Amino acid sequence: MQFELMASMMCADYGYLEKEIESLEEGGIDSFHIDIMDGRYVPNYAMSLNDMRYIASASEIPLDVHLMIEHPINNIGLFLNNLRKGDTVYIHPEAEYHPSTTLQRIIHADMIPGIAINPGTSVETVMEMLRIVKKVLVMSVNPGNAGQMYLPYVGKKITKLLAMKEDMEFEIYWDGACSADKILEFAPKGVRGFVLGTTLLFGKGKPYKETLQNIRELRF
Repeated sequence: MQFELMASMMCADYGYLEKEIESLEEGGIDSFHIDIMDGRYVPNYAMSLNDMRYIASASEIPLDVHLMIEHPINNIGLFLNNLRKGDTVYIHPEAEYHPSTTLQRIIHADMIPGIAINPGTSVETVMEMLRIVKKVLVMSVNPGNAGQMYLPYVGKKITKLLAMKEDMEFEIYWDGACSADKILEFAPKGVRGFVLGTTLLFGKGKPYKETLQNIRELRF
């Protein structure tokens, strides 16, 4: 079964970031997930523009940039100018007055447009945007911090999205508290990719290559 695995780079060891990137790349990671937080849209600060720029320069692996910032249209050029064609940029619809305008900027830069849906955001409120994005990042925890508990009602939201994805031509990705049992349950249903953080990938005392291989060999 084919599914994508993305490394949540906010969980990496920044004392050895170059080595972390190399180890993940050698392990077969599909993309580097970059969480940008401004301390306003979410109550935390995470990765910076410089972190994103460095990872982009250190590897040819695609970047998966998750903007957890207020009014991203104000600074979207800073991010787009430091990314490569084909990288993904997610915004939160609630963070923007006119999210479709920001998504068009991403599309015009030849990058993949996406939206991130918080646990408290209903599918119905983002219905129109589902026709212009290529990726939907479903948050199974409230955004802002690693290591949170899974909110089980998110599964029903994914079921709704799965019923729409073929018609509207988008793919679904999972972010937050991603454990092996979640991959076993939702990959067969059609979830395309999973962001891996401290639950399954980082801080386990094992080589990333071994961990990623074990995930890909899960018995469905």
